[in-house]
Amino acid sequence: EVQLVESGGGLVQAGGSLRLSCTASGFTFDDYAIGWFRQAPGKEREGVSCISSSDGSTYYTDSAKGRFTISSDNAKNTVYLQMNSLKPEDTAVYYCAADPDIFSIVSMCRRPELDYDYWGQGTQVTVSS
Repeated sequence: EVQLVESGGGLVQAGGSLRLSCTASGFTFDDYAIGWFRQAPGKEREGVSCISSSDGSTYYTDSAKGRFTISSDNAKNTVYLQMNSLKPEDTAVYYCAADPDIFSIVSMCRRPELDYDYWGQGTQVTVSS
């Protein structure tokens, strides 16, 4: 079965850290673009950070710059999102998505509304003030 599974979410106080994981099964991340997106209650889904599994290039949206770090371990077929200095406004369900036909990870992150090939089920991140 082809799927993406996110993990690592939870409840954390403002200023704390979490590391999210996105693990693929049924396919490998070779030559894929993988993105982290999030959706808060009542808000539209937004891009957070994206990475190319082929060359390791990364992109961060303004909400993630300076606080979040995306990385990949192709041997484990896993992409991570290290989130530091968390704020209450980071509270959302975080999803990862993967697609082999993305020309630009910048475009992927800026187009969260598109139906990428694979999506995970999401992991809840709640940051208390």
